[in-house]
Amino acid sequence: MASSKSVVLAALFANAAIAVLKFIGFTLTGSPAMLSETYHSISDTGNQIFLLIGLRYGGKKATRAHPFGYGKAQFFYAFLVSVLLFGIAGWESFNHGYHALTSHTSAAPAGDVTLLSQTFPAVWVNYGVLLGGIGFESYALRQAILGMRADIRRHDWSGFREAFRKTSNVTTLTAFTEDLIAVTGLVLALVGVFLSDTTGDPVYDAAAALLIGVLLMGFAVALAWENKRLLVGESLQKEEEDDLRAIIADWEGVEEIEDLRTVFFGPNRVLVTADVVFDSSWDTERIDDTITAIEDELQATNSDVRKVYIEPEV
Repeated sequence: MASSKSVVLAALFANAAIAVLKFIGFTLTGSPAMLSETYHSISDTGNQIFLLIGLRYGGKKATRAHPFGYGKAQFFYAFLVSVLLFGIAGWESFNHGYHALTSHTSAAPAGDVTLLSQTFPAVWVNYGVLLGGIGFESYALRQAILGMRADIRRHDWSGFREAFRKTSNVTTLTAFTEDLIAVTGLVLALVGVFLSDTTGDPVYDAAAALLIGVLLMGFAVALAWENKRLLVGESLQKEEEDDLRAIIADWEGVEEIEDLRTVFFGPNRVLVTADVVFDSSWDTERIDDTITAIEDELQATNSDVRKVYIEPEV
């Protein structure tokens, strides 16, 4: 949780500072791509606040009303991030770029920023903001990558693609996705502004704004889907569940496993239930001791397993 929080805080401070710079750049130049990037950074700043709320709320202790704690709150707030903020920012960016593209005009002035100097080209404001933004966002992305790699090593996954499909650490996943999109969006905006500046054709700037919107909306859908699987109650991956099943099945005195189920009730927090048939000649005390030993072994084998309930069957 501490690692996830540091990743989110790094992204929060970077995005808040960059949002202000981008808005100043848009105000001075009127660039559609800069406005799209302003929406993007405002969205990302709001995202981090939602994620921090999820981390804080998800860390609350279990109560009678919530006997397994509030871990799923992180899934909920990450889902809100993907749907409300990513989707809204994506649509606004797409819409602004589309209108600028179809009207074949850009609000970017061809003159100078007279408040600074009679000879200072306005476009250099955009260059400075975008290059600075790439630097800040690259730092935040590096922190998110470190967090993702920690999860990859912990679960022995093949890489980022597998981690995206399987991780329950949605806070780090969302921050990583945001930062990756942020860097990509900044590069798109930089290319669009540069091409419009060198060719004199505003269509490139507008096209960059539209592409940034498409990028945001596409990842919004992907993130929403990944959070949905955890909100509705996803089990452990089959290979991990099979490992737990094998431990129980091979235990002395276990004759049959009638049922075994797993479900995430928070990031890296799994509940395991099993109906197990034990040797009919065993007394209650021996069965109880065996159940305790199995529970300890399951938790030692998979660190995500936090609760185990084994029901002896006849």
